[in-house]
Amino acid sequence: MKVSTRSRYGIRLLMDIAMHSHGQAVSLHEIAHRQDISLKYLEKITRILKQGGYLSGKRGPNGGHRLTKPLHEIYLGDVVRILEGDLDLVNCWVNDTPCPRMEHCKTHQIWTELTDIIYTKLNTITLQDLIENDVCTLSTSFEN
Repeated sequence: MKVSTRSRYGIRLLMDIAMHSHGQAVSLHEIAHRQDISLKYLEKITRILKQGGYLSGKRGPNGGHRLTKPLHEIYLGDVVRILEGDLDLVNCWVNDTPCPRMEHCKTHQIWTELTDIIYTKLNTITLQDLIENDVCTLSTSFEN
């Protein structure tokens, strides 16, 4: 599994808006400059985040983007799902058709469990946690 730049930059975009808005809309040009990310790429990410209900935007001289949810309600797991789709470690389904070996596959369960662990952790971290640098370390035990 590899988290794409879309998710990494999307989270940076949301953090930048949260840290620089001060009650005002934040320009994508400013964010692109501060984050060293292409404006065109930020525009693509912004469209997805608007559709997901995380951003609102306004065009014009005083335009820019704002968060539509409080920081403590923006979970990284949700943002990654919106920007990536699935981040399963393995793809046992292709076009709604399961792999013919899946029913007897001895490794399917471990890949599914590991994917669940990743999302479980991402679902506990909010944008507020990142900004306040209050991110817990992963502490998951595996049973024999």
